Amino acid sequence: MIPSIVVFVYLAIILYVGMFAFRKSTGSKEDFFVASRSLGPWVFLLTVFGTNMTAFAILGSSGLAYQRGIGVYGLMASSSGLIIPLTIFLIGTRLWALGKKHGYLTQVQYFRDRWECDGIGTVIFAVTALMMIPYVVIGMMGGGHTLASLSDGWVPYWLGGAIVAIVVMLYVFFGGMRGVAWVNALQTVLFLCFGAIAFWLISRNLGGYDKIMAEIAADPKDSALLTRARISPQEFFSYTFIPLSAMMFPHMAIMCLTAEKVTSFKRTVVWYPICILLIWLPSVYLGIIAANQFPGLKLGESDDVILRLLSENTDVVVAGILGAAIMACVMATDSQIMALSTMFSQDVFAHYGGAKRYGEKVQVWMGRAFVIAIAIVSYVLALALEGQKSIFDLAIRFGFSGFAALAPMMLAALFWRRSNKWGALAAVLWVVFCTGLLWWLQLHSNGLAPKPGEAPVPIFEGLGDLFLRTPMNVTVYGYMPVMFMCLGSAFWMILVSLLTPAPSRAVVAKFFPTSQSANRPSA
Repeated sequence: MIPSIVVFVYLAIILYVGMFAFRKSTGSKEDFFVASRSLGPWVFLLTVFGTNMTAFAILGSSGLAYQRGIGVYGLMASSSGLIIPLTIFLIGTRLWALGKKHGYLTQVQYFRDRWECDGIGTVIFAVTALMMIPYVVIGMMGGGHTLASLSDGWVPYWLGGAIVAIVVMLYVFFGGMRGVAWVNALQTVLFLCFGAIAFWLISRNLGGYDKIMAEIAADPKDSALLTRARISPQEFFSYTFIPLSAMMFPHMAIMCLTAEKVTSFKRTVVWYPICILLIWLPSVYLGIIAANQFPGLKLGESDDVILRLLSENTDVVVAGILGAAIMACVMATDSQIMALSTMFSQDVFAHYGGAKRYGEKVQVWMGRAFVIAIAIVSYVLALALEGQKSIFDLAIRFGFSGFAALAPMMLAALFWRRSNKWGALAAVLWVVFCTGLLWWLQLHSNGLAPKPGEAPVPIFEGLGDLFLRTPMNVTVYGYMPVMFMCLGSAFWMILVSLLTPAPSRAVVAKFFPTSQSANRPSA
């Protein structure tokens, strides 16, 4: 009970921070949805990083390292440390400038203006909103796992998920983006400190780092965890496409609109890779230790291995404090809920006349109502997926892959004058088709999935190695589907844009004012 009580105290503090942000609110839509574009450099850094590090970062990475080994760090952390800061610099700064100039609060508002598309903008909203749901579900699942493990079942999974859902819903409902930013800044500091402390305490209790690594290397069953043997070169390479999702995530794009000055991005670009190192390296390491300490856990059960290590190797109060740090990472899902609320109120309610008819105050309350709806739906889905999906698997297949495949659309909008709405529609439909196909292939091949460490098996004998089933995923000739989704999205964006009419002169002049051809048709 003691670790759970410590976590409950932390949740009460977080709730207070969110309520305090409510007292600072002006009540305007720009204040509620983008904190009046006033976040300073350090709060902006901590918020942008924290909003991208959900349960996927600590629980998901350690759970996958338990199954696949140390190569998990290279799969995501190494590539993310390079690609995400680059996308923040190239895309985030440009989005900030456009939002500041034209008053945009969401990506879809920009896409509608950039490509003069109304209905297609609604399609983009619907697809991105649906792909965000799994990300929110991950937070609910992480909250359930965290409290259930720390309390040794005293707080059941369903209640842990419900507590997270209620706390997040309340401070997002009242505090809006300012509440989310302040809470995220505090939470990011906590879980950045978590890794080093947990690493030191658990290693010391088990005899030291050298002793643990020697034991794992000498064990034929676990020695492969210290190599990349369980990750094929094709899979390893194709994972480098995953970080492209960062700036297509609505919560990341909207967060970029909250910076007070463009200079805030400098600090974020420099410190982001260091923050990734502080989170991912100890989490992957602890997942490998857990494989030696708790053998035989199934996929999905391994998501709570760090919590098991804490419970068995630290004092109950310390376990509670570190559990609160894990909960801080889990609850970073608040920004996803806030993003969905912003998108609904701006891209649907306001766009189709609700704001003009009922006023700005009603628009803000519609956003708050959507917060409640999303929290309830996500919690119900988290209950349905208990024990059936790993957090890492769910995030990669239904969140990161889809948004990464939309990155060519964002790049085309920002940097290619000739891109148009029909190319964007083709790219979105390609992503929808691929996501649906992957979902069907995953269900179809569940009975074929090999055990961790075993070779992938063909899903259809007549198609050879076209579709292979690994313990967790479906691959295409051994590569992660995200690679083909990204390349296909870029292909359709370019081809269809070139085959259909160019944007109007007015659009080109508006979004590319420095171009020498701003006064003549784009070519």
